[in-house]
Amino acid sequence: MDRPTAPDAEALAEAARNLLVSCAEFARGDRLEICREDARHGWYDAAVVEAVAREAERLGLSVSLCEVLPPDMAQPQVAMDTLATAGNIVFFARIGDQDRFGAGGARGRRVMVYARNAADLASDFGRVPHPAMRHFKAAVDRLLFAATEIAITCPNGTALSGRVHATGAGVADTTVRRFPLGVPAPVPAGGFSGRVALTDSLTPTGNSCYDPPVLHLAAPVMAEIRDGRITGFDGDPAQVARIEAHYARVSLRLGLDPWVVHSWHAGLHPGCRFFAQDGSDRDYWSNTVFSNPRVLHFHTCGAMAPGEISWNLIDATVTVDGTPLWQAGMLRPRAFPALAAVVEADQALARLFPG
Repeated sequence: MDRPTAPDAEALAEAARNLLVSCAEFARGDRLEICREDARHGWYDAAVVEAVAREAERLGLSVSLCEVLPPDMAQPQVAMDTLATAGNIVFFARIGDQDRFGAGGARGRRVMVYARNAADLASDFGRVPHPAMRHFKAAVDRLLFAATEIAITCPNGTALSGRVHATGAGVADTTVRRFPLGVPAPVPAGGFSGRVALTDSLTPTGNSCYDPPVLHLAAPVMAEIRDGRITGFDGDPAQVARIEAHYARVSLRLGLDPWVVHSWHAGLHPGCRFFAQDGSDRDYWSNTVFSNPRVLHFHTCGAMAPGEISWNLIDATVTVDGTPLWQAGMLRPRAFPALAAVVEADQALARLFPG
């Protein structure tokens, strides 16, 4: 597991206010349920929950704590009752990420937190003002969804291109608020064709549970894509057979079309700490670093958002109408006048993207 540095108390309190006020829009007198996974499960530390609960009480919120189990375990009845009836919930738990593209309709505001520990929350990842990231994300969404051609390449041989086909449905996005906000809306892959290099492992998207959640790859394999569908895999026959069996197993368990490439997006937030895959649980790794611009991931296996199997590219280049927006894993908003205007209008964004 990765080892972050110790947080600064003032920075941690600032980040907690960013979560509670700027993102969730809670106000004095509101009731708040904090759903947490115990630190022994390895995803969230106790300090990040304690810091947010402490700041919530200081802000005048009425705070209750509810312990939930990992999403692949049966939840205690008290947790199920809380999830069914509570209005305002902040999740320091993976269960908050499930059904994040659902119809919503729950009373109050629900926020899924991706800062796994106090140090990450206290970093730029948690402290860049949420409204600034929301405006930046919206500008990136507009750019990508209006592009005539988008091309994706990576050092391992990925070569995919296409555009967003207008469906009249608008931008599909989560119904649960996310904090920190680290990715644009998923870009539908139905208009994209080419090949994507699969390396290291295939990981879950965090939407559903299946076993095993991670498929480790002993050698790279190329996935062939045509109009957003997987048409085949090219590589070592043993690895191809393992990938096909993994897709068959997951799709059968969840009742999905296995060969759909639903969408893709890349990280927007340089404040998200990137750490190496080696020595890390790949499920934890992929669902923690995805907000960093060095990571681009595809949602595959299933026609409903977001898909269940993730392909993760490191240091990809995404060219939008001939100009790189992500270049070798570096996000370049100042290369696009519309994005540059958003960055330059906010001091925090200007510091996040200095040149």
